[in-house]
Amino acid sequence: MTTLALYSNKGGVGKTAAAVNLAYLAARSGKTTLICDLDPQGAATYYLRVKPKVKAEARGFAKAGKAIEASIKGTDYENLDLLPADFTHRNLDIVFDRLKRPKQRLGEVLKPFEQEYDLIVLDCPPTINLLAENIFNAADILLTPLIPTTLSVRAYEQMLSFLKKSSYAPERVYIFFSMVDRRKKMHRETCGTIQNTFDRVLRSAIPYLSEVEQMGLIREPVAVFAPKSSAARAYQDLWSEIQEVVLDRTK
Repeated sequence: MTTLALYSNKGGVGKTAAAVNLAYLAARSGKTTLICDLDPQGAATYYLRVKPKVKAEARGFAKAGKAIEASIKGTDYENLDLLPADFTHRNLDIVFDRLKRPKQRLGEVLKPFEQEYDLIVLDCPPTINLLAENIFNAADILLTPLIPTTLSVRAYEQMLSFLKKSSYAPERVYIFFSMVDRRKKMHRETCGTIQNTFDRVLRSAIPYLSEVEQMGLIREPVAVFAPKSSAARAYQDLWSEIQEVVLDRTK
């Protein structure tokens, strides 16, 4: 089992859209996949048309067992399950802080699923707190969407600095460009600067397209409702590159 976290400490970068589309494409490729919605806003849960309710609410994450297992829902797509969000997830860092090994709780909760799933995709809230440290410990790979703007780059630099200072192996972090508008000179130039500045920058990029925004209305992955669109091809290219460059290296 591989745990892939879609994580950024900056909101509004296309993280949840990527998590849902990549999880769907992984499932379609034959991988048994669980997408775990850790964001109390529950956007991934909403996109996949699942009622946002977790058994025992945030307390279910206190330890592995029936509360978490009973919360997992099937989706409309073969090989794809969802652990839905609940608004009490906003308290997960408080729940973990009260327990032994507070930075390891998420990994311990997910460990029993090793025999059941090939891939777990974590859709993560944009924070750096105790929950984030649980994510850093639980994830094999951190996949970070990066909009080619100054503030997005600055947030990424802050994230890398925190990982290095806290000994969280920054070599597990991969970047992909998100919400790219190549008509903008700033986007084109910033993409080039990022590629020359940071390590592990994937070639694939998600353009700024209306099909991605339409996910909120249609509540399906892009590849389902617009399979021939540029957005669908972009997510497919990203998934193919993740398999080739990222996942194969973790084996």
